[in-house]
Amino acid sequence: MKKLKLTTLILAVIILAISLFVYKNRTINRGSLNSKKIVSSVDKEPIEKKDELNFSVLGDVHGDVRKLKIAIDDLHGINNDMDAMVFNGDNVDQGIKSQYDIMKNTLDKKANILPKTIIKNIGNHEYFDYARGRNNSEDVEKLKNMYLDFAGEKSIYHDKWINGYHFISLGSESGNTGKPGSAVNAFLSENQLDWLQQKLSEKHEKGKPIFIFLHQHLSTSIAGWIGIEQRDELSEILSKYPEAILFTSHTHVLLSIDNVKANGTFMTVHTGAVHYDILPEEGYKIKRLYNESQGLYVEVHGDKVLIKGRDFAKKSWIFSKEIDTKGKLALK
Repeated sequence: MKKLKLTTLILAVIILAISLFVYKNRTINRGSLNSKKIVSSVDKEPIEKKDELNFSVLGDVHGDVRKLKIAIDDLHGINNDMDAMVFNGDNVDQGIKSQYDIMKNTLDKKANILPKTIIKNIGNHEYFDYARGRNNSEDVEKLKNMYLDFAGEKSIYHDKWINGYHFISLGSESGNTGKPGSAVNAFLSENQLDWLQQKLSEKHEKGKPIFIFLHQHLSTSIAGWIGIEQRDELSEILSKYPEAILFTSHTHVLLSIDNVKANGTFMTVHTGAVHYDILPEEGYKIKRLYNESQGLYVEVHGDKVLIKGRDFAKKSWIFSKEIDTKGKLALK
């Protein structure tokens, strides 16, 4: 009897010890899990962005998807959370379906590292089909529609608001028709210019940057290149808005800090070119540099806009210049 009681007592002690051990471990484990959750929660805390807005601008890709991939990868390495990417015209070398398809496929494959907002503007090469030659009015409409399908837009000129900032895209409404200058210059209709004036006044705030994009240039160091047929009308409209920053491409001229400059009261910025760049020489001569590939990265905070020229081939910065949209310009 005594042996039975002793055995029962020993078993009870063992069971109690095991129960205490299990309970203690469960408590420790719960504490560890809770700690992990807290750490995990802290780790996943959204990091506040330094800038209110950041975007890139790529001009003159000309369907060169090899260099485009390099540029996209490089920009993603600089900022993996960009707000937007702007393709500023001559996205394809010819306005034909096969070239648009190649561009679409490339962007689709890179979708996981591209910004959610991609703006695609028209250039002069979207109006080219070398096999056909000059365009008639029907050709122009077909080429426009092909561009609109690629861009996901309803009009050659269009706009978007991104993080409270206005992005306004202009574009030539005709091209390569055989008329003087029609092969390369931008033609902006009165309707488009009226639309621009309306858009510039929309939610306008003094000192807040407005970003305008047009493939062709207002001015260039290349002799004889006009750029925009309605350059005077466009300049007059933009001159009423010192907050306006006009980004242009087309010339392929190598980027330098001098490409960010005042045009009266508003600013103009040259974007460089992805496909190849140009070095103007004496007179009407130019030197094409096929090893070069350049573009812009832009950071915005309030009325301060930092423009940074990027060499995608060398993965290095070319220049950095700050625009104060209240009228001051300073090198950083």
